[in-house]
Amino acid sequence: MIYATLPGRDQFFQTVWYLIETYAPFFFKGIYYTLLLSIVGTVGGFILSLFLTVIRTEEIDKRRDHIIQKISKKLGHIFTNIYITVFRGTPMIVQAMIFYYGISRFRLSWWTPLVAGLTVVTLNTTAYIAEVIRSGINGIDKGQMEAARSLGFSRRKAMFLIVLPQAIKNSLPAIGNEFIVNLKDTAVLSVIGVTELFRATQLATAPNYRTTEGFFIAALMYLTLTYITSKVVHYLENRKPAVRKVEAHV
Repeated sequence: MIYATLPGRDQFFQTVWYLIETYAPFFFKGIYYTLLLSIVGTVGGFILSLFLTVIRTEEIDKRRDHIIQKISKKLGHIFTNIYITVFRGTPMIVQAMIFYYGISRFRLSWWTPLVAGLTVVTLNTTAYIAEVIRSGINGIDKGQMEAARSLGFSRRKAMFLIVLPQAIKNSLPAIGNEFIVNLKDTAVLSVIGVTELFRATQLATAPNYRTTEGFFIAALMYLTLTYITSKVVHYLENRKPAVRKVEAHV
């Protein structure tokens, strides 16, 4: 049924259908930017978190490392700890305000709300996934690293080729959950003008003041996105590829 005019306030579901028909482009645009922010932020955060985790788990060898290596590793530990503490300890909405309006002072033409949003989601996700992968590394038998070193691998090579793949496999459910969190948390980026699903819903309901019906639609869309994502993560989790392990030869 097509409604030419806005239904009355006592016609909840008719109003919902009216909003879907009338403002479908708004909602689809919101879904597009929500997915873009979540996918880019999670993938980018995952890649950066690998390097952050390697730096954070780098051990200082008091016998083999010279003074420069010891200092650089110590500074790396300090930097990663501060980074993770700051981004995990402050709300994403506050980070978005600081990054967007702070950098906007330099009047950079490319620094748009979308770029700021992608940056914030990526940096925020990096901190959370770094902790997830670190926990995954702690769950790997230390004998894996020792066996790799005995076979001639450097520590970093053993970390990237042997330990990290196993840690990532064990951390896949938590990484998938982080993507689901990003799907919902991108709503806070509306404060800097990013037209994700939350902001798109605000724009769709502003002319008619049917906020409840509009956000009922948004809730269904968020629920659909998170449900599909959880099923995909579950599918990938059950199709884990074989991960290389090494054993020391006696």
